[in-house]
Amino acid sequence: ALARAIYERHGGVTLTEARRLVDTIFDIVRDRLVSGESVRIVGFGTLEIINRKPRRGRNPSTGEEIDLKPHRALVFRPSRAMRSVPAKS
Repeated sequence: ALARAIYERHGGVTLTEARRLVDTIFDIVRDRLVSGESVRIVGFGTLEIINRKPRRGRNPSTGEEIDLKPHRALVFRPSRAMRSVPAKS
């Protein structure tokens, strides 16, 4: 869907080139995140991988307490511009 939107908005790009461009962008984003860098997209937000500490959690189905292991998590922090966009109803 993203490649098609680029293709439709930019007359000088074929659909194949748009797909290749989108794939390249996501490869770069993934590589930067894996290497520990955050990725900032101006006007959109910031993506970063954080380390979550071990903690006690609860199984939502049974209510049983469980130990959650430390893990890495991808987080997105929207820019001010994105936070001010009204929600669609």
